[in-house]
Amino acid sequence: MSLKKALFIIILILLIDQISKIYIKTHFALNDDITVFSWFKIAFVENDGMAWGTKLSDFFTFISDRSAKLILTLFRIVAVTCIGFWLVDVTKKKKSKTLIFAISIIFAGALGNIIDSVFYGVLFSDSDMQIATFLPEGGGYAEVFHGKVVDMLHFPIWSGVLPEWLPFFGGKYFSFFDPVFNVADIAISTGIGILIVFNKKAFNDKPKTEIYDSESHNNLT
Repeated sequence: MSLKKALFIIILILLIDQISKIYIKTHFALNDDITVFSWFKIAFVENDGMAWGTKLSDFFTFISDRSAKLILTLFRIVAVTCIGFWLVDVTKKKKSKTLIFAISIIFAGALGNIIDSVFYGVLFSDSDMQIATFLPEGGGYAEVFHGKVVDMLHFPIWSGVLPEWLPFFGGKYFSFFDPVFNVADIAISTGIGILIVFNKKAFNDKPKTEIYDSESHNNLT
């Protein structure tokens, strides 16, 4: 896969991700939700930390929430820069399409969430109990690098009390699943999943002709 094709995939994912986030931000107040199906809701939440809202300050109590947010945003920028260099390198070396595709969607997802973290605090007003406005006259709800990631996809597929016969968890209420996420998160998770499930195919450095010759030789012997 060429770098141009990889860039097309990245731009497409970024557009879908940002359009969906901007729509939610400018049409929903925080914690508003709409039930599409019994197992799928559009629910507007904002994530100020890592996965499931976890913050660095939860682990390092000596760090303020504000400093933890800045550190996390800067770390994300460094990480996505490294992924970008990796993508350019694998396309130049003509690595497998599986690897290039996986890295492309991981890069797109990471960049999509970085845009929220870096710019959304400046671009939008606060969403708490109101619908946010774009480029508000009084300024945004936070400074650069302190924006919150917009999430909206919720799949409450099942909830209820688990059977008593289950060890440890029997008789307890359980829901699958609670996290709310976005298109960028889906891209990152899918890319990582591809690298794990199709590891051999993704990191196979042999050219197709060499693989074909090797398979032909094995069949003859």
